[in-house]
Amino acid sequence: MEIADFLKTLSSDFYTGVPDSKLKALCNYLTSEIGIGSHHIIAANEGNAVGLAAGYHLATGKVPVVYLQNSGIGNIMNPLCSLLNEKVYGIPCIFVVGWRGEPGVHDEPQHVFQGEVSETILRDLGCLTYVLTAENVEDVLKNNRDEIKRHLDQGGSVALLIKQGVLSYDNNPKYKNDFSMTRESILEKIVDCAKDGVIVSTTGKTSRELFEIRERNGQGHEKDFLTVGSMGHSSSIALGIALNKPQKRVWCIDGDGAALMHMGAMAVIGSNKPSNMVHVLINNQSHESVGGMPTVAGNVDMCEVAEACGYPNVYRAEEEEALIKTLSEVEKRHELCFIEVFSAIGSRADLGRPTTTPIENKNSFMKYLQR
Repeated sequence: MEIADFLKTLSSDFYTGVPDSKLKALCNYLTSEIGIGSHHIIAANEGNAVGLAAGYHLATGKVPVVYLQNSGIGNIMNPLCSLLNEKVYGIPCIFVVGWRGEPGVHDEPQHVFQGEVSETILRDLGCLTYVLTAENVEDVLKNNRDEIKRHLDQGGSVALLIKQGVLSYDNNPKYKNDFSMTRESILEKIVDCAKDGVIVSTTGKTSRELFEIRERNGQGHEKDFLTVGSMGHSSSIALGIALNKPQKRVWCIDGDGAALMHMGAMAVIGSNKPSNMVHVLINNQSHESVGGMPTVAGNVDMCEVAEACGYPNVYRAEEEEALIKTLSEVEKRHELCFIEVFSAIGSRADLGRPTTTPIENKNSFMKYLQR
């Protein structure tokens, strides 16, 4: 279904959410045709989007649309139950949910269980839920139009669970920034510097590239914890390790979208100040792993955020020479360090995925830490 026709059936003029690869047509359309502003806001996380949607409804009386990948259902659960629900404020909302890990379709391990339970969770949360396929989308929206409107008028929420290939949009905008270093080259330098330290890498292409760097180097993967799911939590995982393995250097490789998603973690890290932790934020100002839509990290000074959170050593690197110098300085530090490194958008077309399972990764990583 053409995305313009799909949005016309939703009859909304406010959209907010977190980008998803299954919703690429929707995300690209909103960015290209509506832009990013008062009618379309890319949220820090899915719960943030629900709050924005609630505010929009309170101000206008209209029905908002929140878009997300089903991995973000956990982030909408609290505001959906304790804010939107008919037993609380009765604020209507339409959720457009990209369905990763749908049963019967091969997907990455982190999406499998989430995919199995997504439809059930949405229904249990009180959402009037419809599964849309390329074959049924027009009929479902047309035949259930009155039921959907009635449910929204009563303060209920509607969830449209979107399978692959449902929405189409011909224009594919090219997202880019002005930075020159690639993320993969940044990771190569961090791996060289980390030596016997351990690395906790964030969700998406960062972990995929780290895995392939180890392969190219002929190294094992026991020093790396690849956070393939739970976006935004790699820094918290790294903090938990650093506090309990004080003799081991712990490197967290974060992304701007992930750091923004749960930025409160930085305050907890800065308050605990583990002397053996290095928090690296690779900032390309985009949600690259799911299409490249921009984050608000281009408008935020993350180094100042780190300083305000209590990180004693804060560095910024926009060019390769500055990164090499920074890593050399950090090697000598025995305090918590924060490094913001700016990266171009893009990755190799032939970038693979880890060939080990998450369980195998966990077991080898834990054995390394126990040595």
